[in-house]
Amino acid sequence: MAGHSKWANIKYRKERQDKKRSNLFARLTREIMVAARDDPNPETNPTLASAMERAREANVPKDNVERAIRRATGEDGAVQLEEVFYEGYGPGGVAILVRSLTDNRNRTAAAVRRVFDSHGGSLGTEGCVAWQFERRGIVRVDAYPDGLEQEELVLLAIEHGADDFAEEEGGITFRTEPTEVARLRDGLRENGISVERAEITWEPKATIPVGGREAERVLRLLNELDEQDDVQDVMSNFDIPDEILAQVEAG
Repeated sequence: MAGHSKWANIKYRKERQDKKRSNLFARLTREIMVAARDDPNPETNPTLASAMERAREANVPKDNVERAIRRATGEDGAVQLEEVFYEGYGPGGVAILVRSLTDNRNRTAAAVRRVFDSHGGSLGTEGCVAWQFERRGIVRVDAYPDGLEQEELVLLAIEHGADDFAEEEGGITFRTEPTEVARLRDGLRENGISVERAEITWEPKATIPVGGREAERVLRLLNELDEQDDVQDVMSNFDIPDEILAQVEAG
């Protein structure tokens, strides 16, 4: 059990920045609505539980969350949102996977294509880059409980389904199969460990190094994609130097 995922590091930083965005409530509400369609019970639906946790962290009012679940189950005027993926390439040949929740495919496709075109990228066909990513469960722990060493924490996580981990930004991120996220999250919490984030996401199987102006262009492309109203997640397989990442984030 070892390893490091540059994109996971970047993704968590980006998610913290997302709290400043004006459309965050709408994004989290859409996530809850789609997750609740199959099973409105967060105890048995880890995807819904994760979405609700993110909503609580962002201070989304409880009424908004409950209304989203009612709409998902048809109790309060259901909205037909569908999950659509867009795939393409950015500067330097990096692969980009965009996940959206939309009620209008044409509108979303046009917006995503415009962003790719304006930043030197190209929107591709279905399946052109998806094979470069894998579905993974992520459980993030920000701090160790007093008296618990890293080795003890890792062994405990293994007992509850973790199969990989990485130390990142002062905490530790465990990876597991998507079906094991809830078991790992609950197992850590039952042992007094505070879980910052538990979710199912897509991670690149390998990364591509990108530097200089090309790296700046990649980050600006990804940031603008992430700002689109219908876009929920943006994944990429780049590996960019921290100093360039910091410059673009600051700008």
